Amino acid sequence: MIDIDWTKLSFSYTKTRTIVFSRCIDGNWETPVETEDFNLALSPFAGVFHYAPSCFEGLKAFRGVDGKIRLFRPDMNFKRLRDSAEYLDMPWPSEELFIDMCVRCVKDNLEYLPPYEIQSASLYLRPVLFGINPQLGIHSAKDVMFVVMCSPVGTYSGAKSLAPANAVLSRNYDRSAPFGSGRHKLGANYAQSLHAYNIAHNSGYRELLFLDSATKSTIEEFGSSNFFAIKGDTYVTPLSNSVLPSITNNSLRTVAEDMGMKVEMRPIKVEEIAEFDEVGSCGTAVVITPICEIDDKPVLEGTEITKRYDIGSKEQCGPKSVMLYNEIIGIQRGLRPDPRGWCKFIDE
Repeated sequence: MIDIDWTKLSFSYTKTRTIVFSRCIDGNWETPVETEDFNLALSPFAGVFHYAPSCFEGLKAFRGVDGKIRLFRPDMNFKRLRDSAEYLDMPWPSEELFIDMCVRCVKDNLEYLPPYEIQSASLYLRPVLFGINPQLGIHSAKDVMFVVMCSPVGTYSGAKSLAPANAVLSRNYDRSAPFGSGRHKLGANYAQSLHAYNIAHNSGYRELLFLDSATKSTIEEFGSSNFFAIKGDTYVTPLSNSVLPSITNNSLRTVAEDMGMKVEMRPIKVEEIAEFDEVGSCGTAVVITPICEIDDKPVLEGTEITKRYDIGSKEQCGPKSVMLYNEIIGIQRGLRPDPRGWCKFIDE
């Protein structure tokens, strides 16, 4: 029996029992292997160590109020992984293989799936696809390994769910170029943001909000998640080819429309922040983190704040965000109807 205090989980690594992996060698996918050995043997010349042919996904499994296990929208994660791999010009698994390996990973690690009663906890799955063939020249990977691993997690920062957070705009660091790879979930994109993120965190900010790199006039996304805002009965989120197509954002937009809200995907000027009733970051790890304060600084390293945007309450999440959050969580945990079949059920 494992000994985990489910109430103290954060979004951090906990070793589970197994991982599941498959390789594609010379265009042929091998039968997936389940292993308790978490140490993969790779050539030091593998392309992933040199030119970063690597992409990944994140999705969650939940135990519902009815005791059933649900995997939330794995088909969308497959499509995004496929798009990322296609951008990198390397092989990708079929949708059937992708979902089958996710399901096997959950079944192999059922003892690490948090109980329904711990509402802030879930089993997080991390599928990763990366180049493994030895290479010296700069070219795309022809052989790849696809690995699905998991870890029980709580909230992203360890804070209470829906706890408001502060953020800072990034004016002297970019996340993605206008015609770059920002809309794909590549490991290299996150590596590029780490230095700026560390500066923001060390300065006391929970989140870092990136702007478009061409003009620094429109909002792109947070370092770890998409941006959305509420203005009256309208849900607003950026429209940009540099923004990662968040599955959570997609789900929130759909639910917002179902609830009678208007949804706008469009360029958002920085100055519009002052007009919003609610602002949030949204992603798999948290669903929604409300943002109550955003500082605009000439440079992240500096102390000068040219403008501070105060949005809503510093103590509690805005009502529309709470409504949307409860609907998504309700679907994931079997408390609300799932008319679109977003949840894939996993038999024990």
